[in-house]
Amino acid sequence: MTPRKTLPIPGIAGRVLLLALCCLLALPAQAERLRELGSFAGVRDNALVGYGLVVGLDGTGDQTMQAPFTGQSLTNMLSQLGITVPPGTNMQLRNVAAVMVTAELPPFARPGQRLDVVVSSVGNADSLRGGTLLMTPLKGADGDTYAMAQGNLLVGGAGASAGGSSVQINQQAGGRIAGGATVERGVPLDLGANGGLLELQLDSDDFGTAQRVVSAINREFGRPVAAARNARVIALDGPLDPNARVNFMARVENVRVTPTEEPARVVLNSRTGSIVLNGAVTLRQAAVAHGNLSIVIDTEVGVSQPNPFADGETVVVEDTEVSIQQQPGTLKVVEGADLMEVVDALNSLGATPNDLMSILEALKQAGSLRAELEII
Repeated sequence: MTPRKTLPIPGIAGRVLLLALCCLLALPAQAERLRELGSFAGVRDNALVGYGLVVGLDGTGDQTMQAPFTGQSLTNMLSQLGITVPPGTNMQLRNVAAVMVTAELPPFARPGQRLDVVVSSVGNADSLRGGTLLMTPLKGADGDTYAMAQGNLLVGGAGASAGGSSVQINQQAGGRIAGGATVERGVPLDLGANGGLLELQLDSDDFGTAQRVVSAINREFGRPVAAARNARVIALDGPLDPNARVNFMARVENVRVTPTEEPARVVLNSRTGSIVLNGAVTLRQAAVAHGNLSIVIDTEVGVSQPNPFADGETVVVEDTEVSIQQQPGTLKVVEGADLMEVVDALNSLGATPNDLMSILEALKQAGSLRAELEII
């Protein structure tokens, strides 16, 4: 039996590129349901946001001197409840925190439906653990109130401090309330109001995929019910009856389509040093020289002391030495017709991910890298 050959993967760069290869190695395109490739126009979530107060904190709330809006909010709320706070009163409260409350209003939501909410501190509260959110109106982009939030917070973080030392796990300035908001009004949505006309919006603009979607839908219904308006929007001639329209949309969502192959793309994450290549990336022949330059500054501190009977002062003397080291770089030929060959070619340079970013940019400039270069 012939022994299996193992490819050497040098350094961190090799491990990073090998991980990218294992995750994104090109596989034969498979048919997907349309519900994974797009959605109907208008069928979407709507963002809600509100400002409120969390009470019942164990001395971990806002410091009202540094967050005066918390005291103002509490005064306004008390006045609405019939309690008057004398002007100029400085309420030193540590059990109250000002928060922002966010939620997502799903399509077709109706009054009485429950929503999950996220509560986040906007002041200097240490922790929201154990707090209760008071009734908070949640508003949409139009300024109208669509839901009301209230309830006890669930905070995933934990912390403790004693004797000047502290320890903390996860974040404590935010939490969630499962089912913490009640929908007061829904967003009007009348699909097919324009003579039964519907729009299917693809997640990505691709003329080839749009053409395949139109063909698959018309083949499913045996008649021309779909027409492409552009590379993203597909117009559908749906029925006028609401029940028949729902059945029609369900059939459309389950139509299977094989999308066209994605264009070659290399994504560079400048913050984390991650490099991701998809299976269509290729390299034309090019020569690359790579070498590392390091500058070391070493400072030694000494003391200069005069002779016992000399007229001088003791002074501190710094001795600084600067050295420059450069690893030799030799030209290496890189070329690859598929993803595995591209990975092997880049691994042969022995560069770190940060160095590979500069090399990939240079290869793009030289015309060797046959892919879109995206930096995030």
